[in-house]
Amino acid sequence: MKWFRRILLILLLIVFVLVIVFFIIGYSTYSSALKEKPLLDRVSEVTSDEHFVKFNDMASDYRNAVIAVEDHRFYDHGPIDIIAIGRALVTNISHFELREGGSTITQQVAKNIIFSQEQSFSRKLGEIFASFDLEKNYSKNEVFELYVNTAYFGDGYYGIYDASVGYYNKEPKDLSLDEASMLAGIPNAPSIYSPSVNPVLAKQRQTHVLNCMVEYGYISGDQASSII
Repeated sequence: MKWFRRILLILLLIVFVLVIVFFIIGYSTYSSALKEKPLLDRVSEVTSDEHFVKFNDMASDYRNAVIAVEDHRFYDHGPIDIIAIGRALVTNISHFELREGGSTITQQVAKNIIFSQEQSFSRKLGEIFASFDLEKNYSKNEVFELYVNTAYFGDGYYGIYDASVGYYNKEPKDLSLDEASMLAGIPNAPSIYSPSVNPVLAKQRQTHVLNCMVEYGYISGDQASSII
């Protein structure tokens, strides 16, 4: 059994070293970003925009649609979602490709306002530190506001106000369930799901959003069927 204990000890040591290395990389990446511009200044730039939309000025169907499709445990977990990360790892390993990311809404805010859209290992680690900082300074509803006001919706529309007015000539508070569920699905892949670019795929994505809303109890099956 001595050899087994030695192997186990070596494995634990390797894991410990990796955790330390990941911590250093993530913290360094986030610290470098803050040197360019502090977090509070970045958030202030977003919230001071004349078209910044507050949480209560969005249609409830839109808020629910975003939560359902992007991060249905948003109000139940912390800055990161260990369950979602674990599920994503299992899915990606089982399919030998990157199919799921496991990012929370807070992590997406970190990506939108602090880091570039470039995919890199160091940036993903930096997102984790940024997410903890965001939720230390802002409430869940404020984080949600930051997400939908910085998300890209295709057709040159950044933020829910521009997307709502641009696609439907309506303010976000006046969106119907049909419109809200369509807009909620676009930021996942704007170049694919924008209704003006590919209406068929946009409709398929909207169907997915509506099914998520049914699954998590935001709407009934009949409500979804009336749109699908």
